[in-house]
Amino acid sequence: MELIVALLLLVVVLAFAVVRPWGLPEALAAVPAALIVIAIGAISIDQAAKEVADLSGVVGFLGAVLVLAKLCDDEGLFEAAGAVIARVPGGSHGLLRQVFVIAATITAVLSLDATVVLLTPVVLAAVRRLRTPVRPYAYATAHLANGASLLLPVSNLTNLLAFHTANISFTKFTLLMALPWLTTVATLYVVFRLFFAKELRVAPDPEDVGPPPRPPVFVLVVMGLTLVGFALCQSVGVAPAWVAAAGASALAVRSLSRRHTSVVEIARSAQVSFLVFVLALGVVVQAVTLNGMDRAMSAVLPSGSDLPALLAIAAVAAVLANVVNNLPATLVLLPLVAHGGPVAILTVLIGVNIGPNLTYVGSLSNLLWRRVLRQHNVEAGVGEYTRLGLCTVPTALVVAVVALWASARLLGV
Repeated sequence: MELIVALLLLVVVLAFAVVRPWGLPEALAAVPAALIVIAIGAISIDQAAKEVADLSGVVGFLGAVLVLAKLCDDEGLFEAAGAVIARVPGGSHGLLRQVFVIAATITAVLSLDATVVLLTPVVLAAVRRLRTPVRPYAYATAHLANGASLLLPVSNLTNLLAFHTANISFTKFTLLMALPWLTTVATLYVVFRLFFAKELRVAPDPEDVGPPPRPPVFVLVVMGLTLVGFALCQSVGVAPAWVAAAGASALAVRSLSRRHTSVVEIARSAQVSFLVFVLALGVVVQAVTLNGMDRAMSAVLPSGSDLPALLAIAAVAAVLANVVNNLPATLVLLPLVAHGGPVAILTVLIGVNIGPNLTYVGSLSNLLWRRVLRQHNVEAGVGEYTRLGLCTVPTALVVAVVALWASARLLGV
């Protein structure tokens, strides 16, 4: 009985987060659901408190990164990215390469939310100034927000959860995921060239784009130092969230002094309601797991860490992400594969990050991306998104898992 109620509550919470009626915050459904699973005994107060405590560091890190991305936007980083896109030589293929490079880099460094919310409108505006079909480039931001979020622990909330579970250094995480990230981006690029061949035959016909904006040197320096700090922080016993907060503080001081933002806007960019949603969702998912989901998934997941087993783990993770969304899928699967070590954990990450490119419900960022496109009068139908996903997801999954397996062997993990 507890499992059925917890599953129903999970479905309601996810549906509310997807639809967000009247723009209400996601936490408005998640917090009552968490209280209900505690009240019915699906999870004890102590177990719920432990889950919240375990997720608090991850959530704090996420909040700092969200503020960091917003301040980068205030200081002109995305405007500069749009100017680079609008001036790229090499026709439509050069334009697609440039969008891929910029979107993959921003996703890796500033998280997939920055790509979806901040970069996508910039890409749409830049491509329209070039008077060329927008669909290949619009879809590129969505697919790279998911597929290119493999590289760093900060690239995706799922990465932060895996990083926390794997208990490895920032540097080792990055080294293990560098080859999967590169091969995934390359695979997506090749598929896009083929899938959008007709649109890519239309050569850009640029309008006068005006003088280029001044490069945001200060932002680039702060971001570079922040990444170095991420790599070094664990060795000196400093939590990554403090490094992200330091980078955000440096940008905040500059933005506030130049009146590019306000304290209220900075506080709003932390998306406290979403952070509360993540904590409450973690409690609901833990209740589902404790009441039988762990046994059901354990029966499906293969044991071992050889290549066939890793491919199967990634496939299960991708399927589950498209059934219940990638965040709950990550929370369910990570404890079940933790005994297999970092490689098994990162394989789950490949599945839940690349898998959502198959359907809109695979990740909340997909739905947010679709909302951004509608605001800019760009159509992105369910059928076309799924057809493109069927071309990209299976191939990218296999390529990324093989790359992770090879990287682990080379690094002796």
